[in-house]
Amino acid sequence: MRTVNLGGLDVSALGYGCMGITHAYGPALDDAEGIRILHAAIDEGYTFLDTAESYGPYLNEELVGKALVDRRDAVILATKCGVYLEHGDHGAPIPDGRPDVIRQSIEGSLARLGTDHVDLYYQHRIDPYIPAEDVAGVMGELIAEGKILHWGISEATEDYLRAAHAVTPVSAIENRYSMMARDYEALFPTLNELGIGLVAFSPLANGYLSGKYDHTSTFGEGDYRAGMPQFSEEATNANHQLLELIAGLAEQFGATSAQISLAWMMSKATPIVPIPGTTKPARLKENARAAEIRLSPVQVQDLDAALDRVGMSAVFGGSARTTKP
Repeated sequence: MRTVNLGGLDVSALGYGCMGITHAYGPALDDAEGIRILHAAIDEGYTFLDTAESYGPYLNEELVGKALVDRRDAVILATKCGVYLEHGDHGAPIPDGRPDVIRQSIEGSLARLGTDHVDLYYQHRIDPYIPAEDVAGVMGELIAEGKILHWGISEATEDYLRAAHAVTPVSAIENRYSMMARDYEALFPTLNELGIGLVAFSPLANGYLSGKYDHTSTFGEGDYRAGMPQFSEEATNANHQLLELIAGLAEQFGATSAQISLAWMMSKATPIVPIPGTTKPARLKENARAAEIRLSPVQVQDLDAALDRVGMSAVFGGSARTTKP
């Protein structure tokens, strides 16, 4: 798989989002199954793995660590700090960006992941009570100590990003981004100016843009998608034009809807690395092929204009609008 540079860090054009192995998409896989899918992802060329201490919590990092016992040097490893879940293993994320908490978190992550450094360490959510400069300061210290190599911010806003970057340069932000959630396109000029990449989570709108789901789809216990608006009956009607648009392009390219949705963002001028997650080997292969599809600047522009025109439903956690966050 080709590589993309994120603020000085070379990663595979698609990363693998590890969250769903243990968290948010139904019952966790057992260790053997989880290790198998992680090894399959690495073998398929996904050398950029994304996890977090809050997934589980801790279980996801522990499983990734087990999978990387003899493969650590084969991957770029990203994890996150700075939130805890309201009810322990579920509920709303509560931000905690205190520098001493970040220091405690990196020690725990290093132990669970079985490594002496993390390649990319994110502040998982902005803490409104802790200045960006304080967070950036401790991240700079961790870089100097060799415990992390690069740092980033998830759910970043422009003002916070600029303030943090001025203290310790940021390599990447990780924000929700898909054809249905384009809010953060307003940040692209800032990312380009500062040389920062975007890691896109939920790049398929939690699988919806694959075209394989509608309001009749059922989800198991513990699968967050059961309550997401894009899977409602109203959404099926509202998104008819959107899904037809994607399917039509997929036919032109001899691709699938999921591949077109991923290729669209990977063909943007701003460096974007989507991190779709799956527990199915066939989906790993399907998504990986998206890295081979390149849309021209004109095709991207035309598709953006078409997305602006078509109606679409609400989507969990985002908006099709591109207003400045």
